[in-house]
Amino acid sequence: MLSVALIVCYLGVFLWYFLYGFGDTREPDDTPEVTESVLLPQAPSRAPTPEVTVQEVPAEPAKDFPPAVAVRGLYVTAWYAGIDEKMDGYIEICDTTEINALVIDVKDDMGQITFITDTESISETGVYIIPDIEWIVATLKNHGVYTIARIVCFKDPVWSRLHPELAIHNTSGDRWQDGSGNSWLDPYNEGSWEYIADVCLEAARVGFDEVQLDYVRFPSDGSIRSIDYGEAGAEKSKTEIIGEFVTYIREILAHEGVRLAADVFGIIAISEVDAESIGQDMGLLLSSADYLCPMIYPSHFANKRQNGTGQIINDILFEAPDLEPYGVVYNILLGVHAHLDSGSGNAVIRPYLQDFTAAYLTEGLYQDYTAQQVREQIEAVYEAGFDEWIIWNHNGVYSEGAFDLLNADDASVPLAEAVDP
Repeated sequence: MLSVALIVCYLGVFLWYFLYGFGDTREPDDTPEVTESVLLPQAPSRAPTPEVTVQEVPAEPAKDFPPAVAVRGLYVTAWYAGIDEKMDGYIEICDTTEINALVIDVKDDMGQITFITDTESISETGVYIIPDIEWIVATLKNHGVYTIARIVCFKDPVWSRLHPELAIHNTSGDRWQDGSGNSWLDPYNEGSWEYIADVCLEAARVGFDEVQLDYVRFPSDGSIRSIDYGEAGAEKSKTEIIGEFVTYIREILAHEGVRLAADVFGIIAISEVDAESIGQDMGLLLSSADYLCPMIYPSHFANKRQNGTGQIINDILFEAPDLEPYGVVYNILLGVHAHLDSGSGNAVIRPYLQDFTAAYLTEGLYQDYTAQQVREQIEAVYEAGFDEWIIWNHNGVYSEGAFDLLNADDASVPLAEAVDP
């Protein structure tokens, strides 16, 4: 009976990932409208608030970091990471192209730890998606692949339900939910920090070279005005608390010899209003993380149908940003340079780039993304003076030829259709 239950759970998770994919507002259809997890038990809507002490950074010297790598990476879903044939495909890509790093979900968008763990503080949310994470990490390292653990932070409909005292609440005292029905952990609550820190340490324990924090921000959609952050929200700004949280995680991981990256909205490079709204101040985060990963997806910037004008970036109007991947990426990164030039911090910039077609946009305002559009974005990164990047596709399926033909002399080489590892 137990084996049957495991198989049913396994198939359910596969269906979930296959249908939806995940990411920090990467693609509008990524996040399913759910209010409760189907994998974990219910908890009372309210529970006594425990006395929480944020763990202190150990006093002993830090472990050595792995050698630094100029990352050219791909995102891998936890489901694909758990299938040998899929991982063999990614390893072949890493062995035969310029891809040298993989980002793998350790804590996903629905709050699930993607493998079973004996670590007591986080074992409640471990699910059987990746059968042997330590073996996968070791195998990738044997192939010279730099390993990055993606950990979704404050968007967490599982832990916030099991421990509602840590959740964001609305003014009536109920758990607040975003536009897709997901509840979030409260970034002002030290208990939220403690839990996420434990997940990060688990990623370090199984051998990842780096931890990448996603959804390291406040909510951006739903009934934001109904949120009640209490006295803590009046004492510190959103940007201050996110900056302090990232610094805290970085100090803990430094003692494990693990580097820290933070995913941020690309728009914060040019918009202080957006930065304040979600708590992602580029200047503060440049000093808080080892790597900063602005998500620069051309499809995600406003077009003329959405706001009547389009998106102004670096004094240039883009009426249909999705049609101009090179220009969008290049000019956003010029905005990043302005922050770097101001001496805000020295985090390495490693943008996320788009390899998906935004067919949900109005016809004429989007295009099919193939190797050509991916290469244009990569070239924009280099032209802007940066040399690291990660490609995002929520299903983990990438355009063949985007990486091995980048430096080819013959730009007329035919491009293949999207390839599934």
